[in-house]
Amino acid sequence: MDIGSTNINSRWRICTLASFLGVVLLVLLLKQGRHSVDLSHPQSLEVLAASSLDLVPSSTNQSSDPPGFEESREPEHEKQSRCDIFDGKWIYDPKASPLYNGAQCPFLSNQVSCQKNGRPDSQYERWSWEGNQCAIPRFNGTDMLESLRGKRVIIVGDSLNRNQWESLACLLYSSIASSDAHVEVRDGMYKVFRAKNYNCSVEFYWSPFLVRLEEDRANGTSILNLDKICASAKKWKGANIMIFNTGHWWKHQRKPNTWNFVRYKQELFQNMETELAFEKAMKTWAGWIDKNVNSTETKVYFRSISPEHKGKQWCHNETQPIVDNSYQQIFPHTIREITERTIQKTRIPVTYLNITKLSEYRRDAHPTVYTSRGGKILTAEEKRHPEVHADCSHWCLPGLPDTWSRLLYASLVLDSTRGSSSSSHSAV
Repeated sequence: MDIGSTNINSRWRICTLASFLGVVLLVLLLKQGRHSVDLSHPQSLEVLAASSLDLVPSSTNQSSDPPGFEESREPEHEKQSRCDIFDGKWIYDPKASPLYNGAQCPFLSNQVSCQKNGRPDSQYERWSWEGNQCAIPRFNGTDMLESLRGKRVIIVGDSLNRNQWESLACLLYSSIASSDAHVEVRDGMYKVFRAKNYNCSVEFYWSPFLVRLEEDRANGTSILNLDKICASAKKWKGANIMIFNTGHWWKHQRKPNTWNFVRYKQELFQNMETELAFEKAMKTWAGWIDKNVNSTETKVYFRSISPEHKGKQWCHNETQPIVDNSYQQIFPHTIREITERTIQKTRIPVTYLNITKLSEYRRDAHPTVYTSRGGKILTAEEKRHPEVHADCSHWCLPGLPDTWSRLLYASLVLDSTRGSSSSSHSAV
């Protein structure tokens, strides 16, 4: 046997064995590297570079996002559905506002028809509320009417909710032919707008306390029944959308037509604290909601306190919104706290339309002296005494309540996005 050939064969066997061991080691490293390759060590990079595997990522993984980023990214519609439409700022936008022509809304009351009553400026009509974190849907009257087809909307409360009824009714009226509209007005106690082709209605019921106020005309006294819901409640039943408010009349004990006594569980009280009486009344309202509302058919809203502008922030002759973000309206905080606490405890979900803060900036949007009292427009002499006659509680229309109506519409849009049947107590 040739010694040289034997040496070659021996070397060949050693090389073959070494190659085999190297392949085994490489396979083991690659298997481990698939899950735990340490990119901080050059050796790992060398092993990856030496392999014959195809390391080009698939088309579904070409993103440079970190692992799991796609799975954790929030879908846009879910982000929008949790949009806080009450967190925002006022933008002067004459192209976007006003949303309708007040002169073409024939049932707009003199109380809030500021332009018709001679107000010389109109910039207050041209401010638009825009969200800080998300886009608020623009009001679309046709779309809202379509969503209300065959349905009833009731708006219950004081004159500030009547203010909103006029806003919403004018917005919807401007979206249809006048021949398709039917409006019925019974003083300030009951108003209804109907869009006949859509078979829908928007109704207003006067109930400043939400509970029953009984007047004894013979004795000139009135009794507020804290445990009895307002008499008009029998007409609320079956509505598909309910919008409530109260608060202002609770802080006007000396105002005419407020109560002389309160009754609770058959006992009369003359000096019950306002906050205690209010809390009992709100519990009565909440009890009625829980007993009479079917949450699969009815959506319930409660609108927060609409601020007044008196004292240092007097509304008279103001033509610009307040721009100081630290401004805080002075209103009995306990009233707001009781309202919010009551809403959170109802069994039936109630959405809180928290318009207080955004409205606080708008001291420019009140009627001031361009209003009416007792159905009569203020005279020139009365206008010369704004300290007596200026209305700094209600709002001009077109104007701020149109934003409330837009936010109501936005709430309905967002509810349809996330599914109203699964909604819970919320401030939209």
